[in-house]
Amino acid sequence: MDVRIGIQNSPRELSFETSQPAAEVEQAVAAALAGQTPHLKLTDDKGTVFVVPSAALAYVEIGSEESRRVGFVA
Repeated sequence: MDVRIGIQNSPRELSFETSQPAAEVEQAVAAALAGQTPHLKLTDDKGTVFVVPSAALAYVEIGSEESRRVGFVA
């Protein structure tokens, strides 16, 4: 699943793929925005950990969980 995180006062966004379910990512984002945690912490498929302060979140885009198809479809 693709995740894109916009950070305030930053011209670039974080973009990565994760194997975490969409519901789990959404719960983590909701907890960060509600002030329950001081940061949003997510891990990508390669094991890289992304930690973003909750106050700096501009937006979080959660992609679909379906895998990409390769090749031609009949």
